Amino acid sequence: MDGTNLSDVESATTTNERAQPSDSPSAASSPEELFFPQQRKKSDNSGTKALYGTLKSSETARKWSLRAAVAALVALALGLLTADWRIGVTLGLVTLVGVTVYAARRESEVPRWRKPSAAQRKTEVQLRVMKQLGYRVLHARAVPGGNGQIDHFIVGRRGAFAIDSESWDRRLPLRNKLEKLYHGRFSKNERIDEALEEAKRAEELISKELGREISVRASLAIYGPGMPWDSHRLRGVDIITGTKVRKWLRTGRDRLDEREIEEIYEAAKKALPPRY
Repeated sequence: MDGTNLSDVESATTTNERAQPSDSPSAASSPEELFFPQQRKKSDNSGTKALYGTLKSSETARKWSLRAAVAALVALALGLLTADWRIGVTLGLVTLVGVTVYAARRESEVPRWRKPSAAQRKTEVQLRVMKQLGYRVLHARAVPGGNGQIDHFIVGRRGAFAIDSESWDRRLPLRNKLEKLYHGRFSKNERIDEALEEAKRAEELISKELGREISVRASLAIYGPGMPWDSHRLRGVDIITGTKVRKWLRTGRDRLDEREIEEIYEAAKKALPPRY
């Protein structure tokens, strides 16, 4: 043997063990922590059981699992019927996309036990895009001092807006006659005045909360009947074609910076409590 003795080997082994970090990367990055960092693993569960429990408790994972299962069943059934697996896979993917789009249109920030109307959901879908552009949005807000509700309160670079979403019979024409709005032979002036009153009351409450004056632009987003305009101001309220809400929001005359947007948004959260 060479000059290395047993005591030297034991000393080197001890030094290496001390130098090695106590927490290995594999221990710190368990499967559920990689995919769901917000979920903590319980110490008494194994990695596989913890991952399964996290997936099971995750609402998003359950939704996607259900969509994938539906798409897989469609792909299998059509693949067997057509005897071509490529057709089955293609139609399965189309089904997955369709189910995802349908679910996205049905989702709402309003609590599930109080589902919004179809018109409110359509406007909410459009406002999700505006949120990505820096707009702040509140849905279904009560107006203290009355029984009214602002379906959507929005504040962004072009100002603050209050939108009420309405779904009216598409078979009846919508027309403006002598500063009065008619849906068929029925006058809608009362509904317009309600929207204006709600916006003015919100303007007062938010201004008081802020300690300075702001303006809130009132509007009605109408779905159903065709209109000869994208937006038309009547009796102090903008009457909007429902599908043109995003376009209308860009017509505001105010110019707010990010600090002002955040201040108005926080004040609105306090001044206009959730309806439900």
